[in-house]
Amino acid sequence: MTIQKKWMMYVVECSDGTLYTGITTDIKRRILEHNFSMRGAKYTKSRRPVKLKFSMSALTHSDAAKKEARFKKLTKTEKVRIINAQSW
Repeated sequence: MTIQKKWMMYVVECSDGTLYTGITTDIKRRILEHNFSMRGAKYTKSRRPVKLKFSMSALTHSDAAKKEARFKKLTKTEKVRIINAQSW
């Protein structure tokens, strides 16, 4: 029996108010990396601290990446509306 990783698409708000979207199998670890580690994204390193604003599960890495790509194409207004509703 193979244990499948649970993938997530997530959105964080940076200290300058911008949004960063990514995918991971461990949101808590990833947020810590964004805030305290050299493993955080280049974009977020100069915009610390970041706060988790939204996340949603995905079945596979591919599914998570597709959700991330779709979310990134939205306008900031649309993204904020989704974040506030906590559903997409």
